[in-house]
Amino acid sequence: MCGIFGVISSREVAPLILDGLKKLEYRGYDSAGLATIQYSKNTQLGELFTRKAKGKLINLSNLIKKQSIQGHLGIGHTRWATHGKPNEKNAHPHLDFTGQIAVVQNGIIENYNDLAKSLELKGIKFTSETDTEIIPHLIALEIENLLDKGLMTNGATLLSAVQKVLSLLEGIYSIAVVWSKAPDVLVVARRQAPLVLGFGEGEFFCASDTSALVGLTHTFLPLKDNEVALLTRLGIELYDENGNRQHRAPSLLKGTELFADKRNFRHFMLKEIYEQPETAQLWIDRYMPSDFLSDHSIAFPIKKSTLEKIDQIQILACGTSRHAAMVGAYLLEQFAGVPTTVYFASEFRYSPPPVSPNTLTIGVSQSGETADTLAALRMEKVRRDSIKDPNFSFHQLGITNRLDSSLARELDNVMDIGSGIEIGVAATKTFLGQMLSFYGLAILFASNKQTRPTQEILDLSNDLRLVPKQLLDLIKQHDALSKEIAHLFTETKDVIFLGRGINYPIALEGALKLKEISYIHAQGYPAGELKHGPIALIDQHVPVISIAVPGVVYEKVLSNSQEAKARDARLIGVAPDGPESAMFDELFSIPKVSEWVSPLLTVIPLQLFSYHIAAHKGLDVDQPRNLAKSVTVE
Repeated sequence: MCGIFGVISSREVAPLILDGLKKLEYRGYDSAGLATIQYSKNTQLGELFTRKAKGKLINLSNLIKKQSIQGHLGIGHTRWATHGKPNEKNAHPHLDFTGQIAVVQNGIIENYNDLAKSLELKGIKFTSETDTEIIPHLIALEIENLLDKGLMTNGATLLSAVQKVLSLLEGIYSIAVVWSKAPDVLVVARRQAPLVLGFGEGEFFCASDTSALVGLTHTFLPLKDNEVALLTRLGIELYDENGNRQHRAPSLLKGTELFADKRNFRHFMLKEIYEQPETAQLWIDRYMPSDFLSDHSIAFPIKKSTLEKIDQIQILACGTSRHAAMVGAYLLEQFAGVPTTVYFASEFRYSPPPVSPNTLTIGVSQSGETADTLAALRMEKVRRDSIKDPNFSFHQLGITNRLDSSLARELDNVMDIGSGIEIGVAATKTFLGQMLSFYGLAILFASNKQTRPTQEILDLSNDLRLVPKQLLDLIKQHDALSKEIAHLFTETKDVIFLGRGINYPIALEGALKLKEISYIHAQGYPAGELKHGPIALIDQHVPVISIAVPGVVYEKVLSNSQEAKARDARLIGVAPDGPESAMFDELFSIPKVSEWVSPLLTVIPLQLFSYHIAAHKGLDVDQPRNLAKSVTVE
């Protein structure tokens, strides 16, 4: 989940690297560092400089103000720790035993221990606890072998050495490498971890995300798996894993939405909560125009002929995306009548269900770079492609917020949730966009398979069109209420969230949000399961938040809530105002809506509740500890 940025230019690169890392800091903020090479006309070689700092990027920026660093070639890194504690020693870039090669990496080298032992036998001593440090050492040894032969220029030597070393590595990675004896060359490579190249005017870039290239170039080229690129001041050379030269045209970077502005909000998370009415309206205008039911003009990437072949759906997702998928599964099964199962993508890889025909596999990832989800989709495609039966129908669909992501590039059918750039690590508006996409799918399946009367489909469609205005009112109402009561929960250690039916995933999501940004232990349960164990946790010190929406399970949830109140729990309700709501000590009231659309509304007060508790505690809401926005390692 680390962020990589590299550049070769005719201007000083340190400011460019710092700016690029700032745009990538959502990928990790345990530590940061950069390395530059300053060219010497006298020696025709370069001098390598490095600066590293523990903690957030501002610490590195302040260090460089005190200890300036020069050079027209450089690489930078913002870290989310995997191997080794987050400290300066383990911060990237890492150097080889000669001090002339610097490497930054995003990913995990799985055979690190074996390679490290072989290097130690050769007398190499490690200065960090990271898996990355083996890479520059291995490159240095390979360079020694190549230089002994004396057949290559320094740039070609570095490229060849990196290609050789990559064949030794097992795992997922993207890397960038510089060498002081090749001061006009930057070598980069990737295997299942994102890396994109940028084409500027007389300068070239690499970055973990296109967002880091905004303002520098509009022309980019994503690296494919196992590709290696050589960046010089004259251009970019691309090679496949066998060393064959590749030729591929770059693309134009579209969308000013990659610019992020906090405006007058204290945190990005609060701003993004406030953007949800607009997110919903844009989604409805795009995917559900007023003539949708008459001519099926919905712009979903699934053909009617394909819909008719699908008998079941499996959804692969992680974290918040999985909670959106659970809402989707409820809709697809209960409204559209299509058997649907949601899997943890990380578990699916190692215990997949038996292969069945006529299946749609949906991968959900807001970033489109979630390593477990991508790996599960790739594995499933291999499993399905191995079956040669022509009647064995198999289809894949991606749901993402980034059309420039690996997920979007690898799948033929992709649904853009269109939520705009989201900076806060705790997903809010992208969660809403993912849920809306599943509402659209449920309506599409119900309409095409005729599993619901036309009037019921029309009712759900009309209810969705009311959601943007309802969201706007809810946010205004509950922002103030959440802020008012946040101080009551700053000393709270444990919270229980209850929901049933379509709102059980919202209980899980509410608990996750509270854990992510306030560091309060929270757990979501199906309300009916409370008395099957969790009720033992309840006393006057454990608040219970209950989502109670009129519908098939309304009275059951109220009854389960009473069970908690009888054990002295402070009871907080997310429910319509009315006689039944008198049982709650605090009430986040929501309008009386169809149970089908209620998750789109019930999640709002839970987002704001979590936000204001964390803000009241003075925590870093947008960059909570130990978390990163894009989970690109297993």
